[in-house]
Amino acid sequence: MSVSGLKAELKFLESIFDPNHERFRIIDWKPDELSCQFNVTGEKLLIIHCNITESYPSTPPIWFVDSDDPSLTEVLERLEDVRKGNTLLLQQLKRLICDLCRLYNLPQHPDVEMLDQPLPAGPISQDKKHGTTDEVTSEEEEEEEMAEQDIEDLDHYDMKEEEPVDGKKSEDDGIEKENLAIQNKKQKNQRQHQLKCPFGKVPFYTTLGLGGAILVYLYSIVMSSLYDVGIYSVELVSDSLYEWHVKLRTVDPDSPLHSDLQVLKEKEGMDYILLNFSYKDNFPFDPPFVRVVSPVLSGGYVLGGGALCMELLTKQGWSSAYSIESVIMQINATLVKGKARVQFGANKNQYNLARAQQSYKSLVQIHEKNGWYTPPKEDG
Repeated sequence: MSVSGLKAELKFLESIFDPNHERFRIIDWKPDELSCQFNVTGEKLLIIHCNITESYPSTPPIWFVDSDDPSLTEVLERLEDVRKGNTLLLQQLKRLICDLCRLYNLPQHPDVEMLDQPLPAGPISQDKKHGTTDEVTSEEEEEEEMAEQDIEDLDHYDMKEEEPVDGKKSEDDGIEKENLAIQNKKQKNQRQHQLKCPFGKVPFYTTLGLGGAILVYLYSIVMSSLYDVGIYSVELVSDSLYEWHVKLRTVDPDSPLHSDLQVLKEKEGMDYILLNFSYKDNFPFDPPFVRVVSPVLSGGYVLGGGALCMELLTKQGWSSAYSIESVIMQINATLVKGKARVQFGANKNQYNLARAQQSYKSLVQIHEKNGWYTPPKEDG
């Protein structure tokens, strides 16, 4: 299906289930992602996400929910049985709403039957279900397509390493050899101090028997220019080599996430995204388990509990040749690409290890049946 055809489906859905709908609401959508709300009680809102493949409708969408309720997991798994042609998304959504109404003992909403109608031939406005249509000019559609292409083509993060001061040629700047030698000595002393105790209280020489592979990764991070300039930082949790706290301190300055972090700094004094990396004994042959600790985010391929939807972080997509720094930077890029936003005022307790492991396990099972596609491994 073409992008325009998929957009027609999504706009049709939005015209029926707008943000003010009493039962089901389309909150946000893009050609590869859909965010919805199901109104359970008026106070309880169920957040539901959908990832849409590039090969849709031949490959069905993937649905997931920010909840550990096994009944909800079963509801989403049953959506795989719906495979009706070019309106697959509409039919899956109808099945989803009907099953959720049954699950919560709610009456079926009549608007659900509108999903069986053929798609309108022209562009749809929010007033479609009330009998009016706003025309969208071809010029506006073209501009929208170009804007989306610009977003796809944008390199969200410039990973070019800055040359150290002492590494620059001094043909024209007149730096004397004596001054250059002093700079080199100062940098060498700083590096030696880092190598003695780069993270917390654990020096290399006391831990050589605990995890040689992890020490190699730690050493490569210490030697990284991205680490030196503060793009990210790493700390051992309780002085354990097998659990790290990674702080993403710099994201694409043109992204909404960057702006959110600036607001977060003003409100809470924190301007970074805190990640938790945990390693098992079979690392580096299996990937670390990575989850977001804080702040609570929406979008960015962040699942319930803070787990991350990335093929790179599964046995299928992992390679022992990957450096941890490359993993950190791909997570950085994925959050930006997925348009992650800080959820100010959200319940911070919704991110925890148990929920992250459960939601990640459920998602991996679904992806193993249908394949991985978003975000691409090479993109993060």
